[in-house]
Amino acid sequence: MAELDSLITDLRDESAELDALVAALAPPAWATPTPAPGWTIAHQIAHLLWTDRVAHTAVTDEAAFGDVLAAAGRNPSGFVDAAAEELATTAPPELLAEWRTARAALHDALAGVAPGRKLPWFGPPMSAASMATARLMETWAHGLDVADALGVARVPTARLRSIAHIGVRTRDFAFTLHGLTPPAAPFHVKLAAPQGSSEAQWTWGPADAEQRVIGSAEHFCMLVTQRRPRADLDLEAVGADADRWLDIAQAFAGPPGAGRS
Repeated sequence: MAELDSLITDLRDESAELDALVAALAPPAWATPTPAPGWTIAHQIAHLLWTDRVAHTAVTDEAAFGDVLAAAGRNPSGFVDAAAEELATTAPPELLAEWRTARAALHDALAGVAPGRKLPWFGPPMSAASMATARLMETWAHGLDVADALGVARVPTARLRSIAHIGVRTRDFAFTLHGLTPPAAPFHVKLAAPQGSSEAQWTWGPADAEQRVIGSAEHFCMLVTQRRPRADLDLEAVGADADRWLDIAQAFAGPPGAGRS
C-alpha cells in the first residue's frame, strides 16, 4: 500500500498546486480561453470535477458507474465535452468548492481500496494505483492548460515520474490507436528528472535496445499528454520505430488527439 499512499499524496499535491492557480482569480478571469479549443479555465476545472466525481463513483458504486458507461455509449464522442460545458456554467466560487469536495472524496476512497481489487473504468479495469496515476496525469495536463492561459510557468516536480511511466506503458496503445502494429522489440527511454528529484535520470527498458528515446521528463510528459508539439520539445528518437512513436504518442484514453499547434 506504500505505493498507493505515495501516489495519492502526489495527486493531492498536484491538485492543490492547480487549486492555488485559480483560487485567487476574479470570476471574469475564469472565462479566459485556454489552449484547448473552446475551453476556458472554467471548462478545465469543470472537467476535473466531473471526472473526479465519476472516478469516485467507480470506486464506491460499481452499479451506478455502469449507468455512466451506458450514457457514455450513447454519445461516445461528445459526452465528456457535454459534461464540461454544463458544469462550466457554475459560478466560479461554487465550481471550485465542488471540485475540492469531489477530489477529496476520491482521494479518500482510493486510499481505502482493498489490495488486488480492480476498478471499472471506460477502458480495461484498473487498480487503485493505476487510477490514482491516471488522475495525476490528467490533473497535471489540465493544470498546464490553465497555467498557459494565465501565462504562468510551472516548476516541474518529481511527480512527473508517474506521468512519464504512463507515457511509456501506453506505447503499444498509441500504435494500435493509429491502426499500426506495435513494435515487437522493447524501447529504451531515458529522461532527465526535474531538479530536486532523488534521481538524476529515469529509465525504462533495456539499455542496449536499438530503439531509444532521450530527453527531459517534463517534455516527454508534455508530448504524451499532447500539450506541446513535438517540434517544440527536446526529445530525441533513435530508430525509425521510436521516431514514429514520438509522432503519435498518447497516454490518455479515447480517439487520437489532435495535439497542439
